[in-house]
Amino acid sequence: MRISLKAALILIVGLVFSFCQINHAGRQTVDLSLGWKFTTGDNLAYADPEFDDANWHAIRVDQTWNKQGWKKYEGFAWYRKKVIIPSALKKNPYPNDSLVFYLGKIDDFDQVFLNGALIGENLKNMPRGAKPGNEFKELTYSYWNVQRRYTLPVNDPRINWDGENVLAVRVFDWGVAGGIFGGKMSLTTPDFNDYIEVDYAPGEFSDHQGQLGKSLTIKNTASGYRLEGSLVVRVKNNLDQSTVFIQSYPLHLEGHEELAVTFRFPKPLESTSILYSVKLDKSRKPLRWQEGVPYILTPPPKETPQINGALIYGQRPGKPFLYRIAATGKRPIRFTATGLPAGLSLDETTGIISGRVDRPGSYSVRITATNDLGKDQKTLRIEIGERIALTPPMGWNSWNVWGLSVTQERIYAAAKAFVARGLADHGWTYINIDDGWEIPGASKEAKRTPNGEIRTNRKFPDMKELGQKIHALGLKFGIYSSPGALTCGKFTGSYKHEQQDARTFAKWGIDYLKYDLCGYRKLMKDVNDPVELMPPYELMHRALQKVDRDIVYSICEYGNGKVWEWGAKVGGNLWRTTGDIWDDWDRMASIGFNQQQAAPYAGPGHWNDPDMLVIGWVGWGEHLHRTRLTPDEQYTHVSLWALLSAPLLLGCDLKRLDDFTLNLITNDEVIAVDQDPSGQQAVPVIADKTIQVYRKKLSDGSLAVGIFNIGKQTRKYSLPLEKLGLDGAATVRDLWRQKDLGIFKKAFHAVVPPHGVVLIKVAKK
Repeated sequence: MRISLKAALILIVGLVFSFCQINHAGRQTVDLSLGWKFTTGDNLAYADPEFDDANWHAIRVDQTWNKQGWKKYEGFAWYRKKVIIPSALKKNPYPNDSLVFYLGKIDDFDQVFLNGALIGENLKNMPRGAKPGNEFKELTYSYWNVQRRYTLPVNDPRINWDGENVLAVRVFDWGVAGGIFGGKMSLTTPDFNDYIEVDYAPGEFSDHQGQLGKSLTIKNTASGYRLEGSLVVRVKNNLDQSTVFIQSYPLHLEGHEELAVTFRFPKPLESTSILYSVKLDKSRKPLRWQEGVPYILTPPPKETPQINGALIYGQRPGKPFLYRIAATGKRPIRFTATGLPAGLSLDETTGIISGRVDRPGSYSVRITATNDLGKDQKTLRIEIGERIALTPPMGWNSWNVWGLSVTQERIYAAAKAFVARGLADHGWTYINIDDGWEIPGASKEAKRTPNGEIRTNRKFPDMKELGQKIHALGLKFGIYSSPGALTCGKFTGSYKHEQQDARTFAKWGIDYLKYDLCGYRKLMKDVNDPVELMPPYELMHRALQKVDRDIVYSICEYGNGKVWEWGAKVGGNLWRTTGDIWDDWDRMASIGFNQQQAAPYAGPGHWNDPDMLVIGWVGWGEHLHRTRLTPDEQYTHVSLWALLSAPLLLGCDLKRLDDFTLNLITNDEVIAVDQDPSGQQAVPVIADKTIQVYRKKLSDGSLAVGIFNIGKQTRKYSLPLEKLGLDGAATVRDLWRQKDLGIFKKAFHAVVPPHGVVLIKVAKK
């Protein structure tokens, strides 16, 4: 991954800078955060500096237009602002060869005009004379959460120095939210630091004989400046603050020259960070950033058999039954099952139980996994009745990795990876297609067959065959649609074809439907009114009830109208309680630590869904990147979702599963917290500025407890057992390390790294 250091600071570290007329380093700036005007629609005349915008609306640029009166609007809109650009900027004690425009974060696509001339488009500077077109809005990947930064040479004739200039921003929004919504908004000239480009491949390390290696290059991107200074690298243990490694590297970089640096340090066994600092002789303020180092807590699975995953499973009478016994251990493993209800059979080689059960009831089945080294036995409870999804669904969804570029080949590759990488042996089950499998709404191609059956696009030549191949692996098959005429990605939805689509999904072998509000919002007056939200979901629920398959029903309307209060009433098995997640600490934490009001509504058959896991390689299209969550933040992410009894849906490229990510999602004791049959959702029992303690009651009478440090500094913390409802001594087990920690009488003591977690199981002694 090659990014400028500025981009790294914004995207990787997540620093937010606030500028006034003189910033901390003495560099002059012009504030652009106020005085913007706004209109919906599209007309290139809006870029003309002589255009009269007197009737446009005043608008803020720290939040989307949807929060400022345009709730349902999507498509084109324009921002305009008049600004005096003082020539004093060119007198800064810094390089003054360029004028830098910081224009915040823009959802989804943008073209930027200065005095009628196009100067920038989707993060790229545009050459003089460039003509604006509409292709800028047709990318498969949106840079909606990336800071915009554009530059012009100071001698560019498009700049009116010491006079009035008109900035105009043409925005196109795909949907959900749109516009300029935060980030840095200013004009300035460069700092010498701006000419430093760092390629440090965040999160990527070599592993050799107990040591991790890290390589990076530092480049001077300027042609006319020599950069002198130093790079200091420090590796520190976050728990005791000790220095693991430190080294200083001199920088003597001519124009376009680069320096390669490689260093090694002992492979960490606990929370560790690398701190980088670049100090240039001609820059007053060092550039600093850091990255987390992956560390593995969970020991590898034993070679003796161990049965994992959910041990309760629900199916409706007479519906196709499919359950794969999840088991680790040296292959081959032979499976047996005693007490299977009539109509079911077990494949002793694969552990797949299939068939149909007509008679309602609760069945206790003794399942055994045996290999040459030993065996394991567990009791599987099969519930044949009206409830399905008795534990939160676990699986994979295509959106966070492939976005609209999803294909049939990529879906089946994910299914095969579940088996090849062992995820199926830990209970991961669902392989779900998100948006992008349908015919685009703007296409002239027929969206449906003459009898109204929905058609797939060319990327999905045979959906039924795909379902059969996924089922043959013992896995479940999921799909996506919308109650609107169009989906979020502007593909064909199910509007007025609900019953027909439900039958088609059943014919394809679908086991899971994500039903996304998106296009239906245009038919609503108030997207937060349950009276308007419930009917389209109830309509599809009735359609699903009539088909010859159990289809887990996932309601996706972003937590509008307190969906947790009515989701079960319209047949939902799970429902999104929030807007979309992305791989950013603030976003993940704001979602995960704000689920309390929905907690009473979670339980077997109906789950609160705080959205998918953003770990591994993600990217929403072809441009994948390693998650921007640090290793500590990823431990927090998975721990919190498990405590919340949340659906666990991966959204990463399964071909790029590294050891850390694979270890993170195959800890059976952590998974067991999520899959506990009681289905209770954890709630906070302690919440201060930096420490949050979540408690979840488990079916065996013990407690799963997460001690989360949401602050920026390591915390030594003593948790009084009485806060957990315990009045005596208790045994404590570290779930990530799968290690007993002993007996504690009054309090449990922990050291928790920044944005990290200690996840324990506590049982009364």
